[in-house]
Amino acid sequence: MINFAGTYTALITPFSPNGEGLDLARLTEQVSRQAASGMTGIVPCGTTGETPTLNESEYRTVVRHATDAAQRHGLTVIPGAGSNATSHAIELHRFCNDVGAHASLQVTPYYNRPSQEGIYRHFMAIAESCDLPLVLYNIPSRCGRLIEMPTIQRLARHPNIVAIKDATGDLRQAKETLASTDLIVLSGDDPLTLPLMTIGGHGVVSVLSNVLPRRVLGLVAACRDGRWEEAVSLHRSLIALASTLLECDVNPVPIKTAMALLGWDSGAVRLPLCLANSEVIEQVRTQLNACGLTPAANHTSLEKTA
Repeated sequence: MINFAGTYTALITPFSPNGEGLDLARLTEQVSRQAASGMTGIVPCGTTGETPTLNESEYRTVVRHATDAAQRHGLTVIPGAGSNATSHAIELHRFCNDVGAHASLQVTPYYNRPSQEGIYRHFMAIAESCDLPLVLYNIPSRCGRLIEMPTIQRLARHPNIVAIKDATGDLRQAKETLASTDLIVLSGDDPLTLPLMTIGGHGVVSVLSNVLPRRVLGLVAACRDGRWEEAVSLHRSLIALASTLLECDVNPVPIKTAMALLGWDSGAVRLPLCLANSEVIEQVRTQLNACGLTPAANHTSLEKTA
């Protein structure tokens, strides 16, 4: 059984400049960059991967391609495979198992707003569908439903439910999860990685590590090793950029903007998301500079379309 503690990057999905097609060469580059940094693993097709805008064929292509690329580097792969239809989530979970992923990330059913009993039965059905481990994803701001503590405690008894990505913004919830279950608890918000790890958290699924993988890895390692002065220093150096990437526009618009400014991605997003406006571009550029990342001087595609 894999220990799912560690530092994971929530990958963007690279699109061609017009957003119509996948850019698999860029995806390979991005997986290789994460591996070279020493990252524990990757999470393709999560929130940051714009998964709701991928059709079924594209989803399977991205998961298969990212998993193949990651396996060549020894990275752990946890694709997003959630759905608000339990039957579809089971189908995607089994697909992740078939292509060699190490677990799937399962978000709370969204829009249909199930009861806690419905949430419990949903995740249990997925966990029972095959032997692939399952990571719960608790993000009520996106799903309209919190996985409440009694439900987490019930789910944690299943041997295939191994971890939870906590994006609730409530450290009390994470603290109780750590105290009452054996689940690996991963931060789902970069600004809360340090606070979460001070109460016993096990790592992060990071947006920021798309551009600063070594520093995010260093923060988690410092926390894990009890080097708190170093951890606090790294946290302070990263917090402004981390917050900007999550607050100045909806994720993944700011991180795609950052990667486009660095020449690492087209920056294209798909409707209903829109390219960053000029104010967002400048906020991101300013924070990249503050972290020592210099935007490409000749990269103008974002400015032309803003």
